[in-house]
Amino acid sequence: MINLDVLCVGASSFDLTFTVPTHPTPDEKMFADALWACGGGPAANAAVVVARLAGTAAYAGYLGADIFGDQHLAELTADRVVTDFIVRGSPATPLSVILAKPGGERVLVNYRASAPLPADSIDFAPVRAKVLLFDGHEPELSLTALPQAKIHGSQTVLDAGSVHRGTLALADQVDYLVCSEKFALEFTGKTGVEAALPKLVEANPNVVITLGAKGVLWQTSLSQGRLPAYPVNAIDTTGAGDAFHGAFALCLAQDKAWLETLKFSSAVAALTCTKLGARTGLPNRETVVTFLASFAENFE
Repeated sequence: MINLDVLCVGASSFDLTFTVPTHPTPDEKMFADALWACGGGPAANAAVVVARLAGTAAYAGYLGADIFGDQHLAELTADRVVTDFIVRGSPATPLSVILAKPGGERVLVNYRASAPLPADSIDFAPVRAKVLLFDGHEPELSLTALPQAKIHGSQTVLDAGSVHRGTLALADQVDYLVCSEKFALEFTGKTGVEAALPKLVEANPNVVITLGAKGVLWQTSLSQGRLPAYPVNAIDTTGAGDAFHGAFALCLAQDKAWLETLKFSSAVAALTCTKLGARTGLPNRETVVTFLASFAENFE
């Protein structure tokens, strides 16, 4: 039996991040100021952040049997992420090219050659996780793991970055819907998050909307409110949402209080923005604790 704090089910990629002074216009050529290459993807990044925060995590998903897959697997192993639930095959490892501007804004292009994994491609029987985190990019696999999570009393979280088949299938099935502003507006058809929030709560009683530099907005069966983002010198915002979701899932596994969970997760996301490359920016627990202590008076 493998006992975990968090099992992360969904997408991985290998990221090539270029820093550029501006995003290129049509037919423009430019030189990047820097390049960082590392593993990425929502569920894989979330598993890494859980491990760096001194939790136990596994990643369940796909990596190609290629050089990018080999490198990513080595990185996950180095971060002490359990890799027993990774499927490898001949289709290439998903690849992301990211252009990051000064100030942290970025554009991202992802290529995935492989189809979503079949429902029976991973046997989840040997694992017991306190929390299952889904990103929706492996819908069949997620819908197989979800009933087992409920049988074993695991809590479940959906990282809903955008509206697609997987997030639509899981949004009303998980215990917590933690979504981006983009998802909130697309899913509800509303033009603002304040109007979108009550519509989301009709689908799921526990909703958190991450708003980047504008903080987080939430409503649960017990409370609702808004928290500002922690101010940082943002270099690359790639992976900030992944970091928030991983930290949020770990806090649930550790039975932290609600506001403490949101503050901790927001701090992890903010720190992720201070370095180039999503995987590089994911902080460890000591860094987060020190960072939070410096803001304690302003965020009480």
